[in-house]
Amino acid sequence: MSTRYTGTAIALHWVLAALVLGQLALGWSMIEIPKEPVGVRAWWFNLHKSIGLTIGLLMLARLGWRASHPAPPLPAALPRWQVLAAKANHALLYACLLVMPLSGYLGSSFTRYPIKVYGATLPHWGWDAPALKELCSQVHYATVWILMALVAVHVGAALKHLLVERDAVFWRMWPWRTGGMLVLACLAAPAWVA
Repeated sequence: MSTRYTGTAIALHWVLAALVLGQLALGWSMIEIPKEPVGVRAWWFNLHKSIGLTIGLLMLARLGWRASHPAPPLPAALPRWQVLAAKANHALLYACLLVMPLSGYLGSSFTRYPIKVYGATLPHWGWDAPALKELCSQVHYATVWILMALVAVHVGAALKHLLVERDAVFWRMWPWRTGGMLVLACLAAPAWVA
C-alpha cells in the first residue's frame, strides 16, 4: 500500500486549501464593503457565493474520491492520541466545508435577492424569511470560526511533522515528490541545525 495520497486527492486538497484561504480573506473583507452603491457590494457577495458553492461541490467530489480511495496508513510509531486527533480534525474540517456552503446557500435562498453563480442566476426556490436568513448567517459565521481553528491545528500539525518529527506524515500530501523540497528544506534548516 502506498504511503502517499493519490494524485487526485492531493490535487483536491491543495485546490480546496487555496480556495478556502482566499474565501476566508474575501469573506472578512466583504464586511467592510459599504452598502452603497449596491452593485459593488452585490458583485463581491456573488463572487463569494460562487466560490463557496464551488468549494461545496469540490468537497462532495473529495468525499466521493475518499470513499473509494482510503487514506494511506499513518506511521505505526505515531501515538494513538495523534491518530485519533488527526481523524477528528479531518472529520470536523470536512463537516465545516460542507456546512459553510450549505448555510450560505440556504441563507441566500431566504432573501428576495437572486443567487448568481459566476454570473448565472440560479432558480430561486426560497422566500423572503429574515429569521431563517439570520439563523443561516449565524451558523455560517460560527462555522467560519471553527474552521479557522481547525485549519490552524491542521497546519500546525503538518509543520510539526515536517520540522520537528521529520517523519513521512507531511510528505503524504505534498504535491511534489522531489520538486519543491528545496524550499521546504530551507524552512526546515533551523530544525536540522539545532
